[in-house]
Amino acid sequence: MRATNNPASRRRRKKIMKAARGAFGGRHRLFQNAKETVKKALVYAYRDRRTKKRNIRMMWIARINAACRINGIAYSRLVNGLRIANVELDRKMLSELAINDPQGFTSIVERARKALGTSKEKTAARTVPHI
Repeated sequence: MRATNNPASRRRRKKIMKAARGAFGGRHRLFQNAKETVKKALVYAYRDRRTKKRNIRMMWIARINAACRINGIAYSRLVNGLRIANVELDRKMLSELAINDPQGFTSIVERARKALGTSKEKTAARTVPHI
């Protein structure tokens, strides 16, 4: 008689089949296909947890840059000015301020300008797009 370790094998297969629920066709019905599907899904999940962070940071920067342009300063100059002024606001908070409190964001831009030692007219002339 051959020992198959049946309870553990069934549990292992059941775990894979449960994870494959919602997949199309044989990908949730057939063990071999389900195993491939689950393995690939886990790879995608691991990769995209990191990609998500990257995309969110890019979104924050795009929002801050749009608000900066409205206030007549470039994003990079704002960040440099805040660093010189020792204002420790992260990009998430700057983005939230730009959306929810435009006057507060403008005051932060003014602090960055003051730290850089530039006037609004100088920076506005510098941020005009070249056509």
